Amino acid sequence: MTDFSTPCCERPLRGPFDGLRRFLWALQTGWRTLRLGRLRMRITHALQAIALLISIAWLANAQAADGEIEVSSLRAERTADGLYLNVNLRFELPPAVEEALLKGIPMTFVSEADIYRDRWYWYDKQVATASRSVRLAYQPLTRRWRISVASGTVSSPANGIALTQHVDSLNDALGVVRRITRWKIAEASDVEPDARHNIDYRFQLDISQLPRPLQIGVSGQSEWDIRVQRNLRPE
Repeated sequence: MTDFSTPCCERPLRGPFDGLRRFLWALQTGWRTLRLGRLRMRITHALQAIALLISIAWLANAQAADGEIEVSSLRAERTADGLYLNVNLRFELPPAVEEALLKGIPMTFVSEADIYRDRWYWYDKQVATASRSVRLAYQPLTRRWRISVASGTVSSPANGIALTQHVDSLNDALGVVRRITRWKIAEASDVEPDARHNIDYRFQLDISQLPRPLQIGVSGQSEWDIRVQRNLRPE
C-alpha cells in the first residue's frame, strides 16, 4: 500500500494578541515617520529662515556700502603762506541720490576744517576755520555733468569766485568731489610755527541745499546721510 502526502505551508500559531501587536507596531512606525517628516519640515523652515536673514544682511550691507565713505588719505601741508589740506575720499552714491541727480536735482557736498592750537592749561583754542562746497548737477539736454567749486558756498563764495567745469560721466564728476588738492584752510599768521595744532575735518552731503519738499522727504533716511569726520595733527 502506497501512502501519498501533499506538502503545505506551515503557518505559525497566532496568539490572541498578535493583531494588537501588529497594530501597535504600525502605529509606532507611523509615528516615527510622522516625527521624521516634522523634523525635516522644521529643518527646511530653519534653513529658509537662515537664507532669508543672510539675504537681508547682505542687502543691508550693500546699501550701507553705497553711502559709506572711506578717507584714503588726509594730509596737511604747511608752507610760508599758510596751511593746506589734501584729501582723498572713496565712496559711491546711493541709488536714491543718483536717481535724484539724473532728474536734474543738484547735490552739494561740503568740506569743513577747524584748526585748533593745543593749550595744556585750558581747552584747545580754535585759530581758523574753512569751508569748501562742490555742487554737482546733471544737465539732461547736453547729457553732461557740471561741477562748481567754491570756498564757502557756491551761491555766495568767500572770495567771490566759483570755479566751474563740465565732464562727460558721473564717475569723472565724482572724481572731482572725492579729491581735494591744496585747499588753503588757514593763513600763515593763524598757525604759530612752534605750537602744536590739530585739524578737525568733516565732509557731508548738504541736504539743506536740496529743494524744500525733498528735504522733508529724505530727512532721516540713511542713504541720504553721507558724511565722514577725521582728525589730523600736522607735522
